[in-house]
Amino acid sequence: MSVRVIISGGGTGGHIFPAISIANELKKRVKDIDILFVGAKGRMEMEKVPKAGYSIKGLNISGLQRSWKDARNIWFPFKLISSLFKSYWIIKKYKPSIVLGTGGYASGPLLFVASKLSVPALIQEQNSYPGITNKLLSKSVQKICVSFDKMERFFPKSKLMKLGNPVRQDLLNSADKKTEAVKHFNLDSSRKTILVVGGSLGARTINHSIAELVQQFEEKNIQLIWQTGLSYESDAKDLCQSLSNVQAHAFIYNMDLAYSAADIIISRAGASTISELCIIGKPALLIPSPNVAEDHQTKNAMALIEKNAALMVKDSEAQEQLGQVIFDLLENENTQQNLGDNIKELAMPNSAKHIVDEVLKLLQEK
Repeated sequence: MSVRVIISGGGTGGHIFPAISIANELKKRVKDIDILFVGAKGRMEMEKVPKAGYSIKGLNISGLQRSWKDARNIWFPFKLISSLFKSYWIIKKYKPSIVLGTGGYASGPLLFVASKLSVPALIQEQNSYPGITNKLLSKSVQKICVSFDKMERFFPKSKLMKLGNPVRQDLLNSADKKTEAVKHFNLDSSRKTILVVGGSLGARTINHSIAELVQQFEEKNIQLIWQTGLSYESDAKDLCQSLSNVQAHAFIYNMDLAYSAADIIISRAGASTISELCIIGKPALLIPSPNVAEDHQTKNAMALIEKNAALMVKDSEAQEQLGQVIFDLLENENTQQNLGDNIKELAMPNSAKHIVDEVLKLLQEK
């Protein structure tokens, strides 16, 4: 009889890529396995998961809006009830051996129903400050895999395992790709290169702050690889037209090469991004997004700041301060070296393998 696994995670690349990494590792290690994803209709996972070769079913679920006056909140109870019913029928029909949740709107209803039907369940929590859904689910799941220290503040200590966030496999040997990266992005290897990544959906503050600095990058002979997101692509490309050192991309598909090319990385502070930065081991300047639940990106960033493993600029101060922080860092080789060494110390490159070890133990217990 084959092992049947349901994985639920989505909303952003930070939830989707770990879920796909775990699925890939399961497929590699279990001969007879069937994996189904469950996501939220209209979200990124409905496109990314099939591209990775897996089936996905969608729930009609979304999050609560922050403002209680937002009219969209009226529909939340109805969407939640419908998602609980659909999760019930998915689980009854598919009969999973185990259910895994990596976060996102669909994870809550699916794992809640799984626990009520006595299906073993595991949460992979990426952030240093979990959302309310995972805190509630922690009482009924069997294991909780985390990436940061001090998570017993939120979860039962007996269920906790610090195993890290799975990252895309092509990043694990990105250090060996410098020559290929320089060629791919048409760079001059004798010049410093900065990589700016606003996340898979882009980031308005980062884009506006970088737009004000592109002329200085050009004058100082600093090369810039700039991932803008779709919404800012055309403005950025207009800005870069007359500049030889600055290149803008709506989305970078070869992130392993982009990381390899960079001397300094400017980024949001999503949990998966931080896990990737730890593996890459290069100086990072983090600008946490203020538009996330519980301000968890600031808490993620602070976990690195406390270990002198990254620098941080607040989103609200980025347009005033970002340029100064970048240029000061570029001039200080010692700081660059220390930040790179310290962040590398935090890397957990075999995270997917260790999480799958725990999944297989749960299956054996069952």
